[in-house]
Amino acid sequence: MVVSSQPILQNSSNLYRTCKSTSDLHFSDNNNSVIPVIDMLDPKAKFLITKACQEFGLFKIVNHGVPDDTMIKLESDAVKFFDLPQCDKDKAGPASPYGYGNKRIGSNSDVGWVEYLLLAVNDGLVSEKFVNIPESPQLFWYALNEYVAAVRNIACVVLEKIADGLKIEPKNVLSRMLKDEKSDSCFRLNHYPPCTEIEAYLKGGRNFIGFGEHTDPQVISVIRSNNTTGLQISLKDGTWVSVPPDEHSFFIIVGDSLQVLTNGRFKSVKHRVLANSVKSRLSMIYFGGPPLNEKILPLSSLMEEGEESFYKEFTWHEYKKSSYMTKLSADRLGLFEKNIIVPYAKKLPNLGKIIL
Repeated sequence: MVVSSQPILQNSSNLYRTCKSTSDLHFSDNNNSVIPVIDMLDPKAKFLITKACQEFGLFKIVNHGVPDDTMIKLESDAVKFFDLPQCDKDKAGPASPYGYGNKRIGSNSDVGWVEYLLLAVNDGLVSEKFVNIPESPQLFWYALNEYVAAVRNIACVVLEKIADGLKIEPKNVLSRMLKDEKSDSCFRLNHYPPCTEIEAYLKGGRNFIGFGEHTDPQVISVIRSNNTTGLQISLKDGTWVSVPPDEHSFFIIVGDSLQVLTNGRFKSVKHRVLANSVKSRLSMIYFGGPPLNEKILPLSSLMEEGEESFYKEFTWHEYKKSSYMTKLSADRLGLFEKNIIVPYAKKLPNLGKIIL
């Protein structure tokens, strides 16, 4: 499949990076996996989610209640769109920021082996206003909105379990931001086609980048992909580990805003996607964001007596604007951190071992 009318290997040095080897780690979707797997029906889920947010910043959820048909239908429609001739897909772009994008990610010279469709979500519905998708029947928009409604609900349930696990009130202190009619959320379809012609670049421990390392600026992200590998997260020691794909489950990612709201108790996780030389990868991501005028600052109900905020006060609009002006790999929150010589070290109560 043609992803760009220009040779993708032009300036390809930006697409691969040398990283620490992870060959000594065993990644599988079983009890040996390093990625926490949380059953949403488990009575201890609120504590397990809180612990996973603290230790990993990413976890998988099962028994989430979303029918496979809802996921498969949208995936099928997305594949049809990305299978269109390049000239037809280009009619839905260029992404600014919404619309169809190809290889170029944002406006700061970031590139990757990826094509995508970025859509605004207004009051829980995908907006058709900013994007003209060719040959998209109403059934496509119906599938989009059915899926987005389902994952938005998942995000809200997870956030309410976090509030419950942290013993903060009210229970909707986090989820209300996503449920607000002015919530600034978005939805992204990423397609990573096979790149067999770049095998020569994979020698010497280098990886060809599909989507460069970054953190998500929003509150929370909900990811679902087909069964093609590629997603990796960076652990606290800087080691990159693979996230085993599971087309029946969802992965939850802590965003920068949630890190600030918890005053650093949770850490937004740095993640990336590596290109695959054989199989296409398709991922569908809901980014749950607050209203533009929402002040992003540590929750007062969570702060202990004498605890100082790590961060300067800012609105989501200010942080979003700043994030879009920086490169993917930049330390976006660094610009909003206070210079605290002796940082406050908040320890969560012993929540027990995460069930893996």
